[in-house]
Amino acid sequence: MIPITISRVNQFDAARLDVEMSAMLKEQLVKVFSLMKPGLLFQYEPELDAFLEFLIWRFSIWVDKPTPGNALMNLRYRDERAAPIAGKEVRTGLEGPGLSVSQKILYCISTVGGQYLLSRLQSFSAFRRWGDSEQRPLARRAWGLVQHAEGLYRAVSFFNLLSFLYGGRYKTLVERILKARLVYGSPNMNRAVSFEYMNRQLVWNEFSEMLLLLLPLLNSSSVKKFLLPFSKDKSASSSGDEANCPICVSSPSIPFVALPCQHRYPASYCLYLYGQLLPFNALHLWVTYIILRKHCPY
Repeated sequence: MIPITISRVNQFDAARLDVEMSAMLKEQLVKVFSLMKPGLLFQYEPELDAFLEFLIWRFSIWVDKPTPGNALMNLRYRDERAAPIAGKEVRTGLEGPGLSVSQKILYCISTVGGQYLLSRLQSFSAFRRWGDSEQRPLARRAWGLVQHAEGLYRAVSFFNLLSFLYGGRYKTLVERILKARLVYGSPNMNRAVSFEYMNRQLVWNEFSEMLLLLLPLLNSSSVKKFLLPFSKDKSASSSGDEANCPICVSSPSIPFVALPCQHRYPASYCLYLYGQLLPFNALHLWVTYIILRKHCPY
């Protein structure tokens, strides 16, 4: 057999796209029953997921067509047991028949039925509280068997993942058992989905989160003083300095303009407030005279 290498990224992306497609169909189906009694679909969520997975299997794998994710990634299932080993019919190494009827049925039972039984068993055991120590020994034993079986399945799936990363075949246990391998549908066709925009969006999201984490830790005044010599516009800095209060050297939240020097002061030091709103006495006149002589020589 001609050795061929199928991109592992394409196979993972195809599986992820199938999951997203199922989620989109589920979202549209939930909107149909949005006016019904709240919590009604929650009781039948495993059945709903199994029904959507069955629909995808029925109109893709059963009729010898790729799933939506496989179609976007230019992939199809091939029966590895009946793949041609040598001969004139072998040109690219991608030749070979699709899945047989038995493989299709077993694929549906193992994926759709297996996921449905697992989700139902988990919900039923959690509702019946099989894991509690006060339950009967039979229930606790069944709970222990379920946990051990789930742990064994995860361990075997992990080793299968390592084998897939090394050889590029059979990303799931079902595909390895059924000898259903993903190969390219057309040797001259690239994948139809580009993740450049997604990668760019992820990079900018991480960069913005880093800035939001670091910016509160920086001293803004020191950064401004450091960047001031490199600034080309000196008028903005000078006008900003003139806008500050000449007494406390701070930007007043409610500025008042002093007359006739046009200096800005906060409400507590405003000469305009002294001269117009407060009744004059000797202390007010003396404070006004000192401030005017210090900051307004004219």
